[in-house]
Amino acid sequence: MKRIVIIFWIAFAGCTGRSGNVIRDISIGLHNNNELKIQIDVTTTADARVYAEYWPDGDSRRSFTSSVSDAGSHHALVLGNIVPQTGYSFRLVTESGGAQNVSKTYTFRSRGLPMWLQDQFKYSCTRPELLPDVFKEGFLLINKREAPGFMYIVDTKGQLRWYHMVDGTGVKVTHFTKDATIISILGKSDEPTSYGSEILEINLLGDTLLHLKKGQGDLRYTIHHEVIKNSAGNVVTIYEDLRIMDLSRVGGGKTDTVHGDGILVLDKQGKKVWQWSVFDVCDPFADSDLKKHKSDWMHANSLSYDKDSNYLVSFYNLGQVWKVDAHSGKVLWKLGKGGTVGLPASGVFSQSHAVHINPYGSLMLFDNGVDKKRSGVYAFNIQPDGRAARVDWHIDLPAEIYNDRMGSAYMINDSLVLCCCSKRHITVVADKKGTLLWTLDTAIPPYRVQFIPAAMVKPFILN
Repeated sequence: MKRIVIIFWIAFAGCTGRSGNVIRDISIGLHNNNELKIQIDVTTTADARVYAEYWPDGDSRRSFTSSVSDAGSHHALVLGNIVPQTGYSFRLVTESGGAQNVSKTYTFRSRGLPMWLQDQFKYSCTRPELLPDVFKEGFLLINKREAPGFMYIVDTKGQLRWYHMVDGTGVKVTHFTKDATIISILGKSDEPTSYGSEILEINLLGDTLLHLKKGQGDLRYTIHHEVIKNSAGNVVTIYEDLRIMDLSRVGGGKTDTVHGDGILVLDKQGKKVWQWSVFDVCDPFADSDLKKHKSDWMHANSLSYDKDSNYLVSFYNLGQVWKVDAHSGKVLWKLGKGGTVGLPASGVFSQSHAVHINPYGSLMLFDNGVDKKRSGVYAFNIQPDGRAARVDWHIDLPAEIYNDRMGSAYMINDSLVLCCCSKRHITVVADKKGTLLWTLDTAIPPYRVQFIPAAMVKPFILN
């Protein structure tokens, strides 16, 4: 076997294996300059379909398979599941003219991660036996908002397993979709924390599936805090709605600007499908302190779907969650301070993030806890008529990880919650008593951290 050290692209001519093999030559190196992705370029003497079988040295039973190339004479095979500074063996399988042939075995050794990617994540767990297998086997999606932007997938022992870099811009927000893709908002350093002007969707091979930029099509706005997909595959995001208004009667200017928010739905070509604005349903002058709030009147910070596919939108500055009809734009109810949904005293929260319906049917949110200076998690059951809610359960997180801005909370199973305390640079797994079972310290302050079950990233990432 010939060992290949991956320093730069290396080409091999005449790399034929068994009799009848159609391989002419092989080149091997990094895919998109990514240390955790190896690309093998193969040229064949006849049209063929090609894939690679590969495995870490000393563990041939743990074999991986690349995707199969389309029939042709030039093939680019991307190998995932690469661990830094590890030896690998691979062989190529070709299918041509009804015959299948297997090449001889080659080997290479992956390089170490560059210094700026090392020691980004450090985990701690004193009672691993209390963590369910679904968590131990799963992964976490984290983003870096400063340029160059990064999307990271990390295992639950803090090991970087996948990453994608976006040069020249930050990755402000990410969301892992049911299609095993990552959709994100990109923004420059001079744009506010979770605001941007581009939408990028990639698959786990790093291929760009969608890239929309402000000024193209109907994307005419700055977008922020959330980007998701709907059942039709359209892109749904929050946009900044700027309205020129005469604020002289509240001490402002005659041509002043009020910064509101809205929901924008675009198809894959960037054509508007649906649009809604808070200005459609609210009078800014109802705010008695509009002059003070005009530059960030409501601050929408998360967007998701209720069980009936209508929208759930959270507003940090209002301390409310709204349900908005996805067709008419009517506000069906408001949960929180001064809202229309009746809440028991035990259900009062102050500012929230990452509002969504959890797998058990509860409306769940990360409570920043600004009023009491203590963060936590709430799960609510909203009555069908939207008039009242009960608290299904509530967690108070330890006071030392109080997180007044950003953050998220998602269920791992029916008793454990993954909580991101962004400003503390820490993500934790807590039980419903608020006891911390696992922690991950991050070198960056992620806007939120999303849990990904292992089955959703197969075969691109495997433990």
